[in-house]
Amino acid sequence: MDSNLRMYATDVQWEAYCLFDEIGSYSKVANILGKDSSNVRKAIKSVQQKAAKRGYSPDHQMTHPVPEGFVAKGISTYYNQDGEVTGQWVKSASDRERQVEILIERLEQGSSNFTPFLPTEINHETDENLLSLLTITDFHLGMYSWADETGDDWDVAIAKDVFLNSINDMISACPNSKVGILNQLGDFLHFDSLAAVTPASGHLLDADTRYGKLVDLSMEVMTEAVKILLSRFERVIVVQAEGNHDMAGSVWLRKHIKHMFVDEPRVEVMDVEFPYYAMLWGEIMLAFHHGHKKKMGQLQKLFSSEPRYRAIWGAAKHTYIHTGHMHHERVAEDAGAIVEQHPTLSGRDAYAARGGWISQRGAKVITYHKTDGETHRFTVRPRINK
Repeated sequence: MDSNLRMYATDVQWEAYCLFDEIGSYSKVANILGKDSSNVRKAIKSVQQKAAKRGYSPDHQMTHPVPEGFVAKGISTYYNQDGEVTGQWVKSASDRERQVEILIERLEQGSSNFTPFLPTEINHETDENLLSLLTITDFHLGMYSWADETGDDWDVAIAKDVFLNSINDMISACPNSKVGILNQLGDFLHFDSLAAVTPASGHLLDADTRYGKLVDLSMEVMTEAVKILLSRFERVIVVQAEGNHDMAGSVWLRKHIKHMFVDEPRVEVMDVEFPYYAMLWGEIMLAFHHGHKKKMGQLQKLFSSEPRYRAIWGAAKHTYIHTGHMHHERVAEDAGAIVEQHPTLSGRDAYAARGGWISQRGAKVITYHKTDGETHRFTVRPRINK
């Protein structure tokens, strides 16, 4: 019996496999297990097929399985003149189906470590006319950067410090607004699957951690950030925008926050399956898009013509559109709308450093009066705990 097949079988499949190895008859195994012989045959074949898919099938001289979450795409075996195997080259590819299964398992494990947040109250006065927007974009949690190569050290430990310190610094800088928006504008996560590559192009990325740990850490820090905002604002709105690096991650992280604060009526998550987001605050329209689908100069036209936002556009006295993606700041006025591109708190990766792309790191908190528009703004810089 090949005990190496155990890792590819469920408990039920393995019981059938062991009995068949001992008895050698599908019908006799079926009688013992009280199952149909065709189902027993399928169960045993399924184990062998799953193993072969991963690159393990000794009968075919396949003895170098690929890691979980991947499949063997092709195997080249080298023989000497005596017909003996001298080497083997195994080509692998991502097993998207299994990667989704693993991700769901990890999310379930991670969520079990959190209990839904119970309702709380703030103990200070707030100004009902003010809303403070705390924007963090292109944070790239999970990226690795080495200062000798890029000018900046960046890993998950540094990123955790910078993120939570920045949230606290922005909170300290803004007035006692009634509403606070945690505006995460996309690319919060550096990669979006078990393989550290860009989702669309498959470009290899410099990663500091495994995806499972990235899932746990992102849920932890975003939950903590919402709690911090709840200590300051009477009402908290969360924008968890889609980015080009975390198209799937932005979805499950948004859902996590929504479920974590389901019992807290002061928290509202902008749960939109659409990469463009907008809301009306008094006579102020606030709109958001990461910047991976439409460039900065195209957003005024997009939000003014998008059917679901036309009413908001028409009702607004002032319009402010916020975007990211390019990692540096820029502000422009377009047909009466202020379009602002936000900088990043993240360090540069090797790709950006070698490309000569330079920008000043930071994050902005901007406060709006519900009729007069912008009244305050403050920029925070990356701060690491000593």
